[in-house]
Amino acid sequence: MKIYTKTGDRGTTSLIYGQRVNKDDVRVEAYGTCDEANSMIGLALSHLAAEFFPDKDNLEDVFHKVQTDLFHAGAELATPKGKKVKWEITEKDISNMEKQIDKWETDLAQLTNFILPGGHTSGAAFHVARTIVRRAERCAVSLGEDVNPLVIAYLNRLSDLLFVSARYVNHHLGSIEHTLHADKS
Repeated sequence: MKIYTKTGDRGTTSLIYGQRVNKDDVRVEAYGTCDEANSMIGLALSHLAAEFFPDKDNLEDVFHKVQTDLFHAGAELATPKGKKVKWEITEKDISNMEKQIDKWETDLAQLTNFILPGGHTSGAAFHVARTIVRRAERCAVSLGEDVNPLVIAYLNRLSDLLFVSARYVNHHLGSIEHTLHADKS
Protein backbone atom coordinates (compact mmCIF):
# COMPACT_ATOMS: atom_id res chain seq x y z
CA MET A 1 0.00 0.00 0.00
CA LYS A 2 1.35 3.41 -0.93
CA ILE A 3 1.38 6.16 1.68
CA TYR A 4 0.14 8.74 -0.78
CA THR A 5 -3.31 8.44 -2.37
CA LYS A 6 -3.61 11.83 -4.07
CA THR A 7 -7.30 11.90 -3.02
CA GLY A 8 -6.70 14.98 -0.87
CA ASP A 9 -4.87 17.01 -3.48
CA ARG A 10 -7.90 19.25 -4.01
CA GLY A 11 -8.45 20.10 -0.35
CA THR A 12 -10.85 17.37 0.73
CA THR A 13 -10.49 14.30 2.89
CA SER A 14 -12.60 11.32 3.87
CA LEU A 15 -14.26 10.80 7.21
CA ILE A 16 -14.75 7.27 8.49
CA TYR A 17 -17.36 5.62 6.21
CA GLY A 18 -16.03 7.61 3.25
CA GLN A 19 -17.94 10.91 3.38
CA ARG A 20 -15.79 13.62 1.72
CA VAL A 21 -15.40 16.96 3.51
CA ASN A 22 -13.15 19.98 3.15
CA LYS A 23 -9.89 19.72 5.06
CA ASP A 24 -10.80 22.89 6.98
CA ASP A 25 -14.03 21.31 8.28
CA VAL A 26 -14.33 21.65 12.07
CA ARG A 27 -14.60 17.85 12.39
CA VAL A 28 -11.26 17.45 10.58
CA GLU A 29 -9.76 20.18 12.77
CA ALA A 30 -11.00 18.35 15.88
CA TYR A 31 -9.56 14.94 15.05
CA GLY A 32 -6.43 16.48 13.52
CA THR A 33 -5.82 18.36 16.76
CA CYS A 34 -6.15 15.09 18.70
CA ASP A 35 -3.47 13.67 16.40
CA GLU A 36 -1.27 16.71 17.06
CA ALA A 37 -1.70 16.26 20.83
CA ASN A 38 -0.88 12.58 20.50
CA SER A 39 2.36 13.43 18.69
CA MET A 40 3.31 15.96 21.37
CA ILE A 41 2.72 13.35 24.08
CA GLY A 42 5.07 11.07 22.14
CA LEU A 43 7.65 13.84 22.09
CA ALA A 44 7.24 14.40 25.85
CA LEU A 45 7.80 10.69 26.46
CA SER A 46 10.85 10.61 24.18
CA HIS A 47 12.48 13.30 26.34
CA LEU A 48 12.30 10.86 29.26
CA ALA A 49 14.30 8.13 27.50
CA ALA A 50 17.58 8.88 29.34
CA GLU A 51 15.91 9.89 32.62
CA PHE A 52 15.00 7.87 35.68
CA PHE A 53 12.63 8.38 38.57
CA PRO A 54 10.77 5.80 40.67
CA ASP A 55 7.38 6.00 38.87
CA LYS A 56 8.70 6.52 35.31
CA ASP A 57 7.54 3.12 33.99
CA ASN A 58 4.02 3.73 35.30
CA LEU A 59 3.93 7.22 33.76
CA GLU A 60 4.97 5.79 30.40
CA ASP A 61 2.32 3.04 30.67
CA VAL A 62 -0.34 5.62 31.55
CA PHE A 63 0.52 7.71 28.52
CA HIS A 64 0.75 4.78 26.12
CA LYS A 65 -2.85 4.00 27.15
CA VAL A 66 -3.75 7.70 26.78
CA GLN A 67 -2.24 7.75 23.29
CA THR A 68 -4.43 4.79 22.31
CA ASP A 69 -7.51 6.43 23.86
CA LEU A 70 -6.72 9.72 22.13
CA PHE A 71 -6.57 7.85 18.83
CA HIS A 72 -10.02 6.43 19.64
CA ALA A 73 -11.34 9.90 20.52
CA GLY A 74 -10.05 11.12 17.16
CA ALA A 75 -11.80 8.21 15.44
CA GLU A 76 -15.06 9.17 17.15
CA LEU A 77 -14.60 12.75 15.96
CA ALA A 78 -13.90 11.45 12.42
CA THR A 79 -17.14 9.46 12.36
CA PRO A 80 -20.19 11.24 10.90
CA LYS A 81 -23.26 11.66 13.10
CA GLY A 82 -25.49 8.61 13.11
CA LYS A 83 -22.72 6.17 12.17
CA LYS A 84 -21.37 3.45 14.44
CA VAL A 85 -17.87 3.86 15.84
CA LYS A 86 -15.55 0.91 16.39
CA TRP A 87 -14.10 2.23 19.66
CA GLU A 88 -15.74 4.60 22.09
CA ILE A 89 -14.44 6.68 24.95
CA THR A 90 -16.01 5.44 28.18
CA GLU A 91 -16.63 6.71 31.69
CA LYS A 92 -13.94 4.25 32.83
CA ASP A 93 -11.34 5.96 30.61
CA ILE A 94 -12.16 9.25 32.34
CA SER A 95 -12.24 7.81 35.87
CA ASN A 96 -8.87 6.10 35.30
CA MET A 97 -7.34 9.49 34.49
CA GLU A 98 -8.94 11.03 37.59
CA LYS A 99 -7.44 8.31 39.78
CA GLN A 100 -4.01 8.89 38.24
CA ILE A 101 -4.28 12.66 38.74
CA ASP A 102 -5.17 12.13 42.41
CA LYS A 103 -2.25 9.70 42.85
CA TRP A 104 0.35 11.98 41.24
CA GLU A 105 -0.89 15.07 43.07
CA THR A 106 -0.01 13.49 46.43
CA ASP A 107 3.68 13.99 45.50
CA LEU A 108 3.27 17.63 44.49
CA ALA A 109 3.28 20.87 46.44
CA GLN A 110 -0.10 22.57 46.72
CA LEU A 111 -0.59 25.24 44.08
CA THR A 112 -0.80 28.74 45.51
CA ASN A 113 -0.16 30.67 42.31
CA PHE A 114 -0.26 30.14 38.56
CA ILE A 115 2.81 28.36 37.27
CA LEU A 116 4.56 29.15 34.03
CA PRO A 117 4.92 26.26 31.58
CA GLY A 118 8.47 24.99 31.36
CA GLY A 119 10.94 22.95 33.35
CA HIS A 120 12.46 19.77 32.02
CA THR A 121 12.00 19.32 28.26
CA SER A 122 9.54 16.50 28.95
CA GLY A 123 7.55 18.60 31.41
CA ALA A 124 7.49 21.50 28.96
CA ALA A 125 6.29 19.17 26.19
CA PHE A 126 3.50 17.88 28.45
CA HIS A 127 2.48 21.53 28.96
CA VAL A 128 2.37 22.04 25.18
CA ALA A 129 0.33 18.83 24.79
CA ARG A 130 -2.10 20.22 27.38
CA THR A 131 -2.70 23.36 25.34
CA ILE A 132 -3.18 21.30 22.17
CA VAL A 133 -5.74 19.11 23.95
CA ARG A 134 -7.58 22.27 25.07
CA ARG A 135 -7.78 23.31 21.41
CA ALA A 136 -9.07 19.84 20.46
CA GLU A 137 -11.70 20.22 23.18
CA ARG A 138 -12.80 23.61 21.79
CA CYS A 139 -13.08 22.11 18.30
CA ALA A 140 -15.10 19.17 19.62
CA VAL A 141 -17.45 21.56 21.45
CA SER A 142 -17.96 23.38 18.13
CA LEU A 143 -19.44 20.18 16.71
CA GLY A 144 -22.32 20.52 19.19
CA GLU A 145 -24.65 17.55 19.35
CA ASP A 146 -22.63 15.78 16.65
CA VAL A 147 -20.10 14.55 19.21
CA ASN A 148 -20.23 12.06 22.04
CA PRO A 149 -20.24 14.14 25.26
CA LEU A 150 -17.80 11.64 26.78
CA VAL A 151 -15.21 12.70 24.18
CA ILE A 152 -15.47 16.30 25.40
CA ALA A 153 -15.23 15.18 29.04
CA TYR A 154 -12.28 12.96 28.14
CA LEU A 155 -10.40 15.82 26.49
CA ASN A 156 -11.16 18.09 29.44
CA ARG A 157 -9.80 15.55 31.93
CA LEU A 158 -6.83 14.76 29.70
CA SER A 159 -5.74 18.39 29.83
CA ASP A 160 -5.83 18.12 33.64
CA LEU A 161 -3.77 14.92 33.51
CA LEU A 162 -1.22 16.57 31.24
CA PHE A 163 -0.92 19.57 33.56
CA VAL A 164 -0.32 17.31 36.56
CA SER A 165 2.07 15.08 34.61
CA ALA A 166 4.16 18.13 33.63
CA ARG A 167 4.38 19.11 37.30
CA TYR A 168 5.04 15.49 38.32
CA VAL A 169 7.90 15.05 35.84
CA ASN A 170 9.40 18.42 36.75
CA HIS A 171 9.19 17.55 40.46
CA HIS A 172 10.86 14.16 40.07
CA LEU A 173 13.58 15.49 37.77
CA GLY A 174 14.36 18.47 40.00
CA SER A 175 13.10 21.22 37.71
CA ILE A 176 11.91 24.36 39.43
CA GLU A 177 8.37 25.57 38.75
CA HIS A 178 8.36 29.28 38.08
CA THR A 179 5.26 31.16 39.12
CA LEU A 180 3.51 34.11 37.61
CA HIS A 181 4.94 37.38 38.89
CA ALA A 182 2.35 39.46 40.72
CA ASP A 183 4.27 42.65 39.99
CA LYS A 184 4.15 43.67 36.31
CA SER A 185 7.14 46.02 36.57
